[in-house]
Amino acid sequence: MALLLAMVPISAIAAAEHGHDYPTAARADYVFACMAGNGQTSAMLNKCACSIDVIASIMTYERYVQAETVMRMRQVGGEKHAMFRTSEPAKRAVDDLKRAQAESESRCF
Repeated sequence: MALLLAMVPISAIAAAEHGHDYPTAARADYVFACMAGNGQTSAMLNKCACSIDVIASIMTYERYVQAETVMRMRQVGGEKHAMFRTSEPAKRAVDDLKRAQAESESRCF
């Protein structure tokens, strides 16, 4: 068991203990979207990867998914989706993500 733990990076263990371990596909989706909006260069790849790492260090994956869902639902028109624009939990989720994104921009870009 100790040998197996020695092979796992310390940062991965710390992330898992804090519940901030994002699935690889979620990290990749974020990086692809980030690069699509900012440029398809290797420098941007590094910046976008840094960005999702910072966000993951600040927010749990569950909270990130909640905020992303709210943001997507806000883009849909109609009365049925008004709760995503007006409810306090939805606003807090988005505010949490925006703060994490601002921190990631200051550290990575």
